[in-house]
Amino acid sequence: MTMAGKAELLRWLAEDDDFLVASHYNPDGDALGATAAMGFILSALGKRFVLYNQTGVPRHYDWLPWPAPLATVLPEREFARLILLDCGDLPRAGRELAQRMPGLICANIDHHLGNPNFCQVNWVDTRRSSTGEMVGELAEELGVPLSGDLGLAVYVSLVTDTGFFAYSNSSPACLRMAARIVELGLDPAAVSEKIENQWTPAKLKLLARVLESMSLHHDGRIAVIKISRALLADSGASPAETEGLINYVRRLRGLDIAVALREENEHRVKFSLRSGGEVDVQRVAASFGGGGHRNASGGQVLGSLAEAERAVVSAAALSLAAREAGL
Repeated sequence: MTMAGKAELLRWLAEDDDFLVASHYNPDGDALGATAAMGFILSALGKRFVLYNQTGVPRHYDWLPWPAPLATVLPEREFARLILLDCGDLPRAGRELAQRMPGLICANIDHHLGNPNFCQVNWVDTRRSSTGEMVGELAEELGVPLSGDLGLAVYVSLVTDTGFFAYSNSSPACLRMAARIVELGLDPAAVSEKIENQWTPAKLKLLARVLESMSLHHDGRIAVIKISRALLADSGASPAETEGLINYVRRLRGLDIAVALREENEHRVKFSLRSGGEVDVQRVAASFGGGGHRNASGGQVLGSLAEAERAVVSAAALSLAAREAGL
């Protein structure tokens, strides 16, 4: 039975002890910020906790402070409660944690469309800018101020999931939370410097190669960049360094949907979709079993890069046609 989400979470945090806190593998800024923030809350409340992520901290976020080490191997012992952050569905937590789920009492804190409410306690609010915003709200309701490292962790979630407050999910609530964090001493320019200026020469080389091979479809309304395993190896970039490349494609005038395809192996391709305004790419991702947000979604396609390009472009074009037909 699903319990009332936020109220039950507040009760857990106030009354219970010994938490396992986790987020989706290959974490982005929101997943990392939310995980660190939850750890800082638990530390402030004097709770025992373990922080876990299957793939750990990406190199470009190695400056982010943590209240405890982020484990990449799931402890074998039992925990009283699991708090799962920013996972649109259970598989995103990783195979190791998903296999342990039947024996865990779990809370699901998330803001993605299509989340199936897979825990006993679910607080899923698609109106929120980020999962970090939701964790920040829990902190404030528990009387833990959004200052110092906690404030920094929440702020990282806010700015990375809103494109530094440039995306449509930049709600008044998240802007007010950011303002409160800044009032408590955070330096926005210093944080921006740390997030934005972490590129390696390999990533810059990869960007040049990716943009050079970009293809346009549907009269320039759909753009595709492709990242093969060979291209990654040639540039020397890691898979984590492909994050954010798609945002350069979004700058094209007249573009409705940007598509990034990354070859995982010979038979599977990961895709990311970005759009603006009322163009809903979550529906496109959902047609392949993926998900996310209206303007930022993703998933995977079985097949080669060329097959994935044909399939995703076709689905994106159908989505645009349906929107124009009012469907």
